[in-house]
Amino acid sequence: MDTHKRLTRERAWLLSEKYHGVETPDFFDDLTRLSRGEPLAYLIGHVPFLDATIFLDSRPLIPRPETEYWTKHATKEINARAREKEGNIVVLDLCAGSGCIGVSVLRNAPKTRVDFAEIDTGLHPTIAKNLRANGISPARARVFGGDLFERIPRGTRYDFILANPPYLNLAQTRRVARSVRAHEPALALWGGTGGMEYLARILVDAPQYLGARGVLYTEHEPEQCRTIHALAKTLPYASCETHQDQFGLVRYTRLPRAWDRGCGIL
Repeated sequence: MDTHKRLTRERAWLLSEKYHGVETPDFFDDLTRLSRGEPLAYLIGHVPFLDATIFLDSRPLIPRPETEYWTKHATKEINARAREKEGNIVVLDLCAGSGCIGVSVLRNAPKTRVDFAEIDTGLHPTIAKNLRANGISPARARVFGGDLFERIPRGTRYDFILANPPYLNLAQTRRVARSVRAHEPALALWGGTGGMEYLARILVDAPQYLGARGVLYTEHEPEQCRTIHALAKTLPYASCETHQDQFGLVRYTRLPRAWDRGCGIL
């Protein structure tokens, strides 16, 4: 889509979603910001994610359709597991950002409890707002800071860990749209050398936090698939299954925790 068509479409969305069809002075100020590359989602202030409304007050990473796609698949598995298990399914939304993944799970899987882990504590009020705005009981959620699993209470075990970590390759910044580089949080984007710094740490550490039949889902770039599979072979996972997103690109991997029925966790 060329720039003129994109701006025309985004202008219409902005006018409808934020200004309810009324061209106020603030609307024209926002048009100027839009023309300078500021993301439409930040100007409107919220985005849909599955059937949740996700507010972006503290300017977290803007939720992507690809993330929405695999979260929907993970939620189906969560609900299937809930039908088999007594009590709640316990989920960790790792590198939570806005909390879009965990909030949508809580809305769509009633027998769940979700912990959110997000290193940037400035995003925690936005996660709390998204829980309230989507009618989630505070008793069903906890929010932790810290680097990845750092602040998760010792001994905690999850049925599912759902992660959308920073995974963009610092050596390929030109692949990333200028508006993303300029406006979205670098902490949520860049994954170090090969984009694998956080992905590798998650794969190594996640088994310690997965219970019986626990499953890790993680988003990543297509070219990281081979490295992820090679690393997973050295770790206690029963399998490593990579899947395409709705656009036909390899986008996420599902890794069940290895489990020996006779001896417990391997």
